[in-house]
Amino acid sequence: MEPFYLPTAEMLTLKGSAQQVWHDQAADLRSKQFGRQVFVRAVVEVSNFCRENCHYCGMRRDNRTLDRFRARLEGLQELLVDKRPASVTDVNIQAGEDPVAVREVVLPLVRTLRQETPLGISICLGTLSASVYSELQDAGAAIYIIKFELADAIRYAELQGPGSLVERIDHIHLLANMGWKVSSGFIAGLPAQGAKELLANLALARTLPLDGCSVSPFIPGEETPLASSETANIDLTLNCMAAMRLMRPDWVIPAVSALHLAEPGAGYRRGLRAGANLVTINLTPPNIRQDYVLYKRDRFIMTEERILSAIAAEGLSPSEQSLVGFYRQKESHRTVPVEQRIESPAM
Repeated sequence: MEPFYLPTAEMLTLKGSAQQVWHDQAADLRSKQFGRQVFVRAVVEVSNFCRENCHYCGMRRDNRTLDRFRARLEGLQELLVDKRPASVTDVNIQAGEDPVAVREVVLPLVRTLRQETPLGISICLGTLSASVYSELQDAGAAIYIIKFELADAIRYAELQGPGSLVERIDHIHLLANMGWKVSSGFIAGLPAQGAKELLANLALARTLPLDGCSVSPFIPGEETPLASSETANIDLTLNCMAAMRLMRPDWVIPAVSALHLAEPGAGYRRGLRAGANLVTINLTPPNIRQDYVLYKRDRFIMTEERILSAIAAEGLSPSEQSLVGFYRQKESHRTVPVEQRIESPAM
C-alpha cells in the first residue's frame, strides 16, 4: 500500500457488498503482515477515580453517583501472577487519570509482573509527567496507550477532553521519543460527527509516531452530558478500522469490546473481519468491575471463552508471542544489516 493512503468520505460510508470487499482487503492485508494469529491480552481496571471531566465518559469527575475505588494491589498480583488465563501473553493496566493509583497500585504491580511473569505490559493511565513515564518504563512497562479521541481541537475542548488536544499530541510525541511503543485511538460516531471529521481523525493518526491505533464506537454513557445521544452507527467504526489497516498495515489494531455494545452478537467478530489483530480479556475483579463505567453499568464482559470463541469462528488463533515480544523482535530485525537477515516464518 502507498505510505500515505487515506480513504475518501464515500469509503467510510460503505455498506453491503462494497463494504464487504473493502473489509476483505483489510483482513487479507492483516494476514499478510501478521499471519492468522491475533495477540491476546488481559486488561485490569485498577481505579475509577479521574481528575478529568470528559463529556463522553461515565467516570468523569462530576459524576457523583459513582462509587469510586482503587483495586487492592495484592489481589491483582495474585490474579495476574498465578491465576491468569493460559491464552494471555500481555496485560494492559488501565485507570482513570488517578496519580494516587499510579503510585500506590500501578508501579508496584508493574514491578511484580516484570519480576515474576513473562507478560508484556501495557498501561493506559492518561497524561502524566515525564518523570512518572520514566518510572513506569524503568519498572517494566513497554507500551503506553494514550488516545487523542478526536482531531478537532475546538470540539475536543467543548467535550472537555483531557487537557487540550495539543497537549495530548505533545505527550504522544514525548512518549515515543522516550522509547515507548505508543498506541492511540479515537471515537467514531460522536454527536454531529460525520465522515469528514473521521477522515480528519485518520489523517491525524497517520502523522503520529504510533505502533498501534484503535477506533471505538460512541456509546452514550450514563450520567454524562451525552447520555441522551444516539449510539454510533457501527459501520462507521468498522470502516475506520478497515481504513486504518489499509493505511498502516504494520499497526496493531484492537477489536474493542464496545463493538459488541454497538451491535450485540455480531459487532466484535465484524471487527476481526475488518482487519483487527488484538483481542482483550477483561480480568478486572467482579466486585469492582461494575463501577468502572466508561459507558454503562450493564457491561458485556469479554471473557476468555468469548474471546477464543470469536477468534476461532473467524479462522484465527491466539498468538503464542506477546505483543511486547513482537515489538522487540521487530526492533531487533531492523538493527541487523539486510544481508545478514534470516527471514522468520509468518506468524
